[in-house]
Amino acid sequence: MVMQESKYIYTFTYDETESDLCKLESRNIFTVEEQNRLVFSDKKVEPSSSAFIKSRIDVISSSEDYSNLLDQIKNESISIDDFKVEYIKLKGDNTRYPERLEKLREFGIIIKGLSDYINPTTVFALCHYDGRWYFGTQIKDKVEWHKHKDKPHSYSNSIGITIGKSLVNIASQGDTSKTLIDTCSGVGTIMLEACFAGYEIEGCEINWRICRNARANITHFGYDAFVHRIDIKHMKKRFDAAIIDLPYNLVSSVTESDVLHIISSVSKISDRLVIVSTADITNLIKEVGFYVADTCSISKKGKGKFTRIIWVCKKL
Repeated sequence: MVMQESKYIYTFTYDETESDLCKLESRNIFTVEEQNRLVFSDKKVEPSSSAFIKSRIDVISSSEDYSNLLDQIKNESISIDDFKVEYIKLKGDNTRYPERLEKLREFGIIIKGLSDYINPTTVFALCHYDGRWYFGTQIKDKVEWHKHKDKPHSYSNSIGITIGKSLVNIASQGDTSKTLIDTCSGVGTIMLEACFAGYEIEGCEINWRICRNARANITHFGYDAFVHRIDIKHMKKRFDAAIIDLPYNLVSSVTESDVLHIISSVSKISDRLVIVSTADITNLIKEVGFYVADTCSISKKGKGKFTRIIWVCKKL
């Protein structure tokens, strides 16, 4: 992880039950695993596209020497009104609070313009990590996607927003130009998160009542995405990646033959599959000519015995 040359610093937030999912998402977006709730990368990702990314710092300058960094920012001659400077305390930073305040004052003085610490339009960030100082602009997750919790239609054991957002990021590898399909879309939880992040996505749901509810949810939030009411085997259009949230016996009776039918059908329309299951499906994945490139298990909060497995699959 070459931090000095990275354009962006991402900070993460999650609880311990979400750690493995966050790391899986990080590996598939940035090709590096989140460490100490941080990722240094040259890839630009919108924080609101992830449930785990707390903020992105667009690095303006960095230096091992604090005074040198201060001089570099002076030479930038930054002039802007309604700004704020924040100190981001990262893991391993032992800078005491009075020192942090003094450094914020020093950077605030060299920026030309009127500050606004209540409703700033631009937030600058100063941080120290692994012996190096960084200064840049900070973009935070505005959590507007939380509105999807109030969708008109839902059912108790559908996946949550956090997992839905991660599945979109894992399938697309953080590339919004990729086309996606949610092949067992249910009431559209995954589709809502894809639409919010700006992806082109379609859905497929064989149950007409659930399909109708998914369409209603998408329309409710003003998104433009279509849910097909068909058996996935009839889908002919190809996609860059497909998400399969397999049905669980909690709501429907499914056999191994049913699961194989779904995976086999989807394998014909995409070379990249992200599958969610509650059982080991390694043999079924191999049977359709794919291999497991990455995986993780996640337990539902308060229900330790209920575990979902996420399989990232590629065509052999």
